[in-house]
Amino acid sequence: MARRREIAAQVEGLDTSRESPHESPPAAHPRTARAEPSARSRIMLLRALDAEPVAAAARAEPVTAAALTPEDAFDALYVYAAPGLIRQAHVLTGSLRLAFESAEHAFHRAWDHWPEVARDTDPVGWLRIQTHAYALSPWHRFRRLFRRPSPAPVDPLLRAIRELPPRQRRALVLCDGLGLSVSEAAAETEAGTAATRNRLLHARAALHELRSAEPWDATRDSLAVFLESMSGSTVSHPVSVREDSERRIRMLTRTVYTAVAVLIALVAYTIATTP
Repeated sequence: MARRREIAAQVEGLDTSRESPHESPPAAHPRTARAEPSARSRIMLLRALDAEPVAAAARAEPVTAAALTPEDAFDALYVYAAPGLIRQAHVLTGSLRLAFESAEHAFHRAWDHWPEVARDTDPVGWLRIQTHAYALSPWHRFRRLFRRPSPAPVDPLLRAIRELPPRQRRALVLCDGLGLSVSEAAAETEAGTAATRNRLLHARAALHELRSAEPWDATRDSLAVFLESMSGSTVSHPVSVREDSERRIRMLTRTVYTAVAVLIALVAYTIATTP
């Protein structure tokens, strides 16, 4: 408990004064009203640590600067955000296997760039961008040549969303599933506001046509409920994610060193044997 108090106090004291690059969004739907990015980041870590009850008491206790280690912060972020990111990637791809892979890829990149992610005003948003980009990468289509394709989703809503173009799927998940405004979704996807709005409208129209027997409000609520029904029972342990990321970096470093050494040897051999 004392350790949790120290971590909670450090999280409460994190410097999140950097302004968000996103423009001020309009008011969100009451069902999905969200906090400001900086406040949301602190709340997110406190929830992951299950530290809300002790946060108030922890503020009055002196803590050392090293109380919250990078490993502690990363593990807290992973425990809180990984289940939701897997759900989002599952909706975007229709493949649970690719959804897990996309979320782990995002956390590998987060650990590789941990100082940047730790100082970001919205670390969950940073991870979401990485997860969605990997999940919707066009390179995955070539994997079908070497792997058996994933079975079609059982949920009829997921099957309907899978029929939409990738950009429309992403706009639908961000705006109707997570409650982001059109301007926030446009900034996250690096697209214009008008283009994002058009993608969202086309996605809604196509989804409503595919599910004409169900009112649109019920479809939107079903999507939001699916994304909120997060369970962390099947996700990897954060320690294994960190270790895997570090192992990948070591292998990449060794590969680069080996390639450079081979190149130097070839150049030296060529110089020595040239008349």
